[in-house]
Amino acid sequence: MESKVVAITNQKGGVGKTTTAVNLAAGLALEKHNVLLIDMDGQANATQGLGYEKNDSEKSVYEVIMGNAVPEEVIKPTSVDMLDIMPAHMNLSGAKIELVEINGREFILKKIVDNLREKYRFIIVDSPPSLDLLTVNSLTASNSALIPIQCEYYALEGLGQLVSTLSKIKKGLNPELEIEGVLLTMMDRRTSLSFQVMEEVKKHFKAAVYNTVIPRNIRLAEAPSFGKPIVEYDPVSTGAKAYKELADEFLSDNI
Repeated sequence: MESKVVAITNQKGGVGKTTTAVNLAAGLALEKHNVLLIDMDGQANATQGLGYEKNDSEKSVYEVIMGNAVPEEVIKPTSVDMLDIMPAHMNLSGAKIELVEINGREFILKKIVDNLREKYRFIIVDSPPSLDLLTVNSLTASNSALIPIQCEYYALEGLGQLVSTLSKIKKGLNPELEIEGVLLTMMDRRTSLSFQVMEEVKKHFKAAVYNTVIPRNIRLAEAPSFGKPIVEYDPVSTGAKAYKELADEFLSDNI
């Protein structure tokens, strides 16, 4: 079965991007697929969410991107069987400036990822919440982009810019790039606003919107501080059930 690389991306912060990267990756691993999560966000929240310190002095994805380490030196196992992580460090934020000087700078992550495809069925990339060179690398390396959108007032703000970026990358750098799906997050069924946003997103993205919706859930918010995905922290919570549904829906499109 061919490997698939998916970038989790939205240039807005606070939309559940890292929560989705961590918990989708864990959900796929629980379904017995070899999964690698690459943390491309200098905040290193995905790294912390899978049990590693974000400012650990050990080598990280930064050293791999800059050519000072090979992936095998950096990739670590996690508490979830069949899920590995290539962790980030806060120094990754400097890479976007350093990369400017490098020839073929948009393809650095692609070269790294292409050499890992044989080992992993799915590679999930947690992109930064911006449209910088690290995000461009994430999208150039990926087969598809999964876009989390929170069910809140400003949800659609900036989406036009993101869609335009995806189409430019598809045209100029990665003709394979598709939208994997659009995921509604932080849904509060008690508010009419959540349902209005859902309707707007469906009008805009049509069939690309997942049936699965991620609810607002306190257990989901707590899990990263314990260094665990939700399926380990509280497997019976509504958040865990929702991400299990997402993994199932994702797999139904990809198996």
